Amino acid sequence: MKGDILKEQDPCPPQPIQELMKGGKQEEQGLNPEPSAPQQPTEEEEALIEFHRSYRELFQFFCNNTTIHGAIRLVCSKHNRMKTAFWAVLWLCTFGMMYWQFALLFEEYFSYPVSLNINLNSDKLVFPAVTVCTLNPYRYTEIKEELEELDHITEQTLFDLYKYNYSNTRLVRARRRGPRHLGDSLPHPLQRLHILSAPHRAHTVRSSSSSMRDNNPQVDRKDWKIGFQLCNQNKSDCFYQTYSSGVDAVREWYRFHYINILSRLPDTSPSLEEEALGNFIFTCRFNQAPCNQANYSQFHHPIYGNCYTFNSKNSSNLWMSSMPGVNNGLSLTLRTEQNDFIPLLSTVTGARVMVHGQDEPAFMDDGGFNLRPGVETSISMRKESLDSLGGNYGDCTENGSDVPVKNLYPSKYTQQVCIHSCFQENMIKKCGCAYIFYPRPKGVEFCDYRKHSSWGYCYYKLQGAFSLDSLGCFSKCRKPCSVTNYKLSAGYSRWPSVKSQDWIFQMLFLQNNYTINNKRNGIAKLNIFFKELNYKTNSESPSVTMVSLLSNLGSQWSLWFGSSVLSVVEMAELIFDLSVITLLMLLRRFRSRYWSPGRGARGAREVASTPASSFPSRFCPHPTSPTSSLPQPGTTPPLVLTAPPPAYATLGSCPPPLDSVGPSSSSCALGEH
Repeated sequence: MKGDILKEQDPCPPQPIQELMKGGKQEEQGLNPEPSAPQQPTEEEEALIEFHRSYRELFQFFCNNTTIHGAIRLVCSKHNRMKTAFWAVLWLCTFGMMYWQFALLFEEYFSYPVSLNINLNSDKLVFPAVTVCTLNPYRYTEIKEELEELDHITEQTLFDLYKYNYSNTRLVRARRRGPRHLGDSLPHPLQRLHILSAPHRAHTVRSSSSSMRDNNPQVDRKDWKIGFQLCNQNKSDCFYQTYSSGVDAVREWYRFHYINILSRLPDTSPSLEEEALGNFIFTCRFNQAPCNQANYSQFHHPIYGNCYTFNSKNSSNLWMSSMPGVNNGLSLTLRTEQNDFIPLLSTVTGARVMVHGQDEPAFMDDGGFNLRPGVETSISMRKESLDSLGGNYGDCTENGSDVPVKNLYPSKYTQQVCIHSCFQENMIKKCGCAYIFYPRPKGVEFCDYRKHSSWGYCYYKLQGAFSLDSLGCFSKCRKPCSVTNYKLSAGYSRWPSVKSQDWIFQMLFLQNNYTINNKRNGIAKLNIFFKELNYKTNSESPSVTMVSLLSNLGSQWSLWFGSSVLSVVEMAELIFDLSVITLLMLLRRFRSRYWSPGRGARGAREVASTPASSFPSRFCPHPTSPTSSLPQPGTTPPLVLTAPPPAYATLGSCPPPLDSVGPSSSSCALGEH
């Protein structure tokens, strides 16, 4: 009876996979339910992090769900290859054009362009500092005898070279002292150098008479120059510092020896037998109010003489200009007669004037101008300021702290201050002494050929290298980011006039003891004022900021794709998914090749050696042939599995009772009771 039942029942009725997977519910309703295995996640369940199985699936999902215009056409037109190719090419071209525009925008941003903003302001202005010099170098008492000796030697030099009697009285005194050879008292004598022309160089044989004539050339001859010789320490290299003009040669030669004499002054302040301010500046008024001693400071320049700086930083109160015009500025009446201080050093009559900032030194050689005697000079000013951007936007410095040159001046950083300090550093480094016209560090001596015999050779060589920027001073010394300039405009008129000169000279005589023969050549008038209180401020600002860059990028993105910032996130997500899928595929291939060789063979042997009782009922064996569909008593049927489970140890055994097997049962008996 039991055998008949077994014959009528299908040992393993064919069932769909879905029914096999749902058989667990029927087993739970059995009489003796088996312990349930761990439930596997179904297709409807989602994990915390999932990735697409292929590139095709990823791109299809992206095109169906992205907010970028045109991407969905790649999926909708997949049945029409021509449309799909057209939209793919169009989408890629649009994508390339957009990123080409992006590259241009980033290139513009990282070029750091600037915009110049011009503002016109009107307010009270601080009056700048004004420095006025007498153009009369002073004879210090400590070196007065040496300067007189230099004058006598210069007079003798002029007579020997040009047959010129500089002063009959002085020449008589020199002759009374006896004939003097230049080389006996001063090194580097001034010499006449004969420059042969091309036709003369071809004649190697010359008569004695012609040689005598060449040694005594006429003044109007142009085939000779004046100069003096300079050599290095061991006399191995020498050159002539020559000049085509005799006036320039004499002045430079005198100036060279004057520097050496001036360097012998003691470090303490020399006794300056200065004239009082009233003997040089007859009248001084600012805003129609007279000046006092607290409004100026005084210093001595080796070339330009006594100098007075009005409204400097050392003044008690800085001058303010509340109104423009000549009557609301600085007005000076100066005495410009040429005192017989050092006439061979100063060949100009008048006064030297410079307008500069309160915290800037007065570089009279660089930015000054001369006043003409007998003339009223009116200087109108306009203030301009420039605020530049440093860092990546421009080559400027805020305060000079990042410039590799030490500031030797007791003032704020300026480009001229840095350049002069740079030259002085190179002078000290290469020549061993300091140039007297520039400040020196502590413990360094000024150059003097008595102590530094070859400093002249080093100085002129260094000056040539400085002019060619071989020292790197112009490249090291960057301009400051904030600069204030004063644009000057000059006007001239004769002063005093013919009708008013009599009473003006009379008043100057009574008040200032002004007594000279040629009265007009001894005075000058100077007016310095603001032309208007409107001042221009030029400021730089970045042309492309981060905000404008993002705005331009968003505009380009909207132009080509009509998308937003979230679309950029979608593109980033696509790139990330592509990277992860590629990495996982490479990792899987690497593991299958190097980490688990023969893994499939071991799995097959494990399945073949597993007993039938260890399989659950839903994994049923199938007969290999129709005749062997039913198992014989006492024999174990061969097992043929269609889908082996991943973990065999967790699979259950078939239910033993056959009585519970009904027509609707999904299990099968594998043996007898």
